[in-house]
Amino acid sequence: MNVPTLDLTGRVALITGASSGFGAHFAKLLAAAGAKVVIGARRAERLAALQAEIEAAGGHALAVSMDVTSEASTIAAYDAAEAAFGTVDTIIANAGIAVDKLSVQLLDQEFDSVVDTNLKGVFLTVREGARRLIASGSTEKQNGRVVVMGSITADRIYTGTAAYSASKAGVRHMARMMAREWVKKGVNVNIIQPGYFPTEMTDEVFQTDMGKALMATFPRRRLCDMDSLNVPLLFLCSDMAQGVTGSVFTVDDGQSL
Repeated sequence: MNVPTLDLTGRVALITGASSGFGAHFAKLLAAAGAKVVIGARRAERLAALQAEIEAAGGHALAVSMDVTSEASTIAAYDAAEAAFGTVDTIIANAGIAVDKLSVQLLDQEFDSVVDTNLKGVFLTVREGARRLIASGSTEKQNGRVVVMGSITADRIYTGTAAYSASKAGVRHMARMMAREWVKKGVNVNIIQPGYFPTEMTDEVFQTDMGKALMATFPRRRLCDMDSLNVPLLFLCSDMAQGVTGSVFTVDDGQSL
């Protein structure tokens, strides 16, 4: 009997929002599992440092300047990835921003910025990757893997997250629609909905009285551990997940219970 593994050797993965937080963690994880990783974000100096770290550990990485809200920038990132490593077969749509404000205080341009990055950015990233995968023969190869990063705020009501939670609810539904559209094309699309983790996006929030009060409502009264995402992510990127598409995986240490 062949025992399946989470080895990603031979895969080419593009990770958006890779300059910090989940994205940087995922890039190092996938590279350690054997994938060649393309790390995309707007902060070039951070990407350069991350690429150097991955390569020093024996991995293969390419840093690309990428604005997920721009179709031209997204296409250019995929072009660079293909030139260096070949067709991207593993897509981690992770880029996202948040504005923590009550709805009556939220500016229209802030709302637009969140939705453009979190929803439109995922659309542009995943659409471009799927187009190239299908053109490269994913229907026969069955090798397409897309993981979209959602949030438990898509289901739970948390004060001050109107734009963010709406964008994440939209991302989840859109990703499942894409999974249905591409189910015969060999491109699997799944969603991970994390809870609150210690990232650059949340650091300041949980230093405030409102953040501390929120943490007190969690059953375990703590933030999640980043490594708890490792196995779910590796599984969804691997050959083991060939029969899994359109699924939502919640990883939140019980925060939404």
